[in-house]
Amino acid sequence: MMDPTFVVMLLALGAVIGFAAGLLGIGGGMLSVPFMTLLFTAQKFPPQHIVHMAIATSLATIMFTSISSVRAHHKRGAVLWPVAARLAPGIVVGSLAGAQIASALPTRWLAMVFALFVGFSATQMLLDRKPKPTRQLPGTAGMFGAGGAIGVVSAIVGAGGGFLSVPFMTWCNIRIHNAVATSASLGFPIAAAGTIGYVISGWHLTGITPGAVGYIHVPALVTLATASVLTAPFGARVAHSLDTRRLKRVFALLLYLLAAYMLYKATRG
Repeated sequence: MMDPTFVVMLLALGAVIGFAAGLLGIGGGMLSVPFMTLLFTAQKFPPQHIVHMAIATSLATIMFTSISSVRAHHKRGAVLWPVAARLAPGIVVGSLAGAQIASALPTRWLAMVFALFVGFSATQMLLDRKPKPTRQLPGTAGMFGAGGAIGVVSAIVGAGGGFLSVPFMTWCNIRIHNAVATSASLGFPIAAAGTIGYVISGWHLTGITPGAVGYIHVPALVTLATASVLTAPFGARVAHSLDTRRLKRVFALLLYLLAAYMLYKATRG
């Protein structure tokens, strides 16, 4: 059985992640990975697997949280399903590959890659940079390549891909609300393929934490997903009554702190 304190902390983390996702329209990976790293460290999980397990479990959580988000966007007719279908094959291949790449990286390097990605994403959010729509969507090969790149990076950092797919679609002349909605629909294939990849890459490990399947810590996954799915709709409701631009700046500053913590983990090995 899990330590009751550990369960309470995971429930609290899941609740915050779900609320933030609904409020700000962002994935929970950049929040959950550092905090799960902290919690897994406190639980004395094998140190060489902690960051990998935090990223893999965070990614698996997105399978559940993305479903409620997609349903809301679909009801409003905002999801461009033909665009999602063209990106999905590359995303699946990229996510599977990304999990293998991440599993091959030593813990310190994986933590450093995550920290750099979060720092970059925080800067983009703080400056509110949006790419100018200067071109149209590419052909089949280009869409497969774009999806592959999104999938690889998302699997390595345990995120839903929105920080890459939304700018890409906006750059290709897709309206921002359609880009956000379509990006939400891509969260499930990213998470599903990445989860399978992390199960496969971690299947051979010995001395892994009880309750883990490959790099996925199943009890933590269930706890996080349950809490985040329940709180995401509340965040979405609040978002309609607030100016989220200032909140995003505050969130960006929080991301800098989390990136600094992961850099600390990287330097400590």
